[in-house]
Amino acid sequence: MTTPFDVAVVGLGAMGSSAAYQLARRGLRVVGIDRYSPPHAMGSSHGKSRMIREAYYEHPLYVPLVQRAYTLWDELDQVAEHPVLRQTGGVMVGGEGGALVQGTLRSAAEHDIPHELLSAGELRQRFPAFTPAVGMVAVLERRAGILFPDAIVRTHLQLAELHGAILRRGDAVQGWDRTREGIAIRTAQATVVARQLVVAAGAWTAPLLASLALPLTVERQVIHWFDPVSTPEHFSAEHMPVSIWELDDGRLFYTKPNLGDGVKIGVHHSGTTVTPESIDRTVTEQDAAPVHELLRRFVPAAAGPLRDRAVCMYTNTPDAHFIVDRHPELDEVLVLSPCSGHGFKFASVLGEVAADLVTRGVSAFDLTPFSLRRFA
Repeated sequence: MTTPFDVAVVGLGAMGSSAAYQLARRGLRVVGIDRYSPPHAMGSSHGKSRMIREAYYEHPLYVPLVQRAYTLWDELDQVAEHPVLRQTGGVMVGGEGGALVQGTLRSAAEHDIPHELLSAGELRQRFPAFTPAVGMVAVLERRAGILFPDAIVRTHLQLAELHGAILRRGDAVQGWDRTREGIAIRTAQATVVARQLVVAAGAWTAPLLASLALPLTVERQVIHWFDPVSTPEHFSAEHMPVSIWELDDGRLFYTKPNLGDGVKIGVHHSGTTVTPESIDRTVTEQDAAPVHELLRRFVPAAAGPLRDRAVCMYTNTPDAHFIVDRHPELDEVLVLSPCSGHGFKFASVLGEVAADLVTRGVSAFDLTPFSLRRFA
């Protein structure tokens, strides 16, 4: 065993890379460990783009977090080699009484977020890419846009190393024990000791914390990119905002504009339950057919040839809220955010939250909804 680090971060995807950077920039001796070499396509932090939005339909409690995240993304954008954020505006489309529209309006009202409520006709006129059904409405917010996950993870890790962090890529954690010197983390290649441990392992969280019997499920998610068949200018980031759509049956799907690799579409929470080891990463016609049909209905000129596809994982809690909390038996261990498929946009601020908890024991945000105690 070597001299203990101040903190070890297990998992270096969206949350772990941000936490490693925020901890290292505060002068702590940080070691980060990942079974692969991030940024990689084996977890949840890939797929070319992620959505960010401010009028958060899931719950108003997320709005202060995402507003701080915007500030930190802007700061990261100033030092990154490649852009990390592009604002396109965003529309939340569905029935006026549906959970998506009502939740968005609630957050916008409670936090005084500028927005517009558009009829189906106004949405078609403003953004010709979209053909909403009669009776649908849309909430338009201007600050929504796109985050670029590979650039973000890469930049966070580069900055962490610049501030002295040691990163162990391609070294899988096999377990850990509490010792007199600190937390001894056993990997495939060594034993690393740290006074505190941040578990940001995504789909591998439950096995690493087996004694807690966390009620987490891992879900296979497939995303597709299609080439528009006509009017390509309608699908550029200048003319097509990011969008989320709620169907009559409550299903949600999302689209992002063409950034040179096609129009992106995915169905939210549409996958099967898997494990990180058993997940099928082959995308079939059976995966593609439903999303192609959604494009034909609501974004018809984008329903052209399939350009690309990818598989990632959601790690879901029963209530779809995050986990940001201390281990109930080991105060030196912080569990950071299995995010239920809506967490990437918060990575910048959750890394800062983790650093606050490790260094000061408190956060500026109310983390009560993210407590492990709710699963007791």
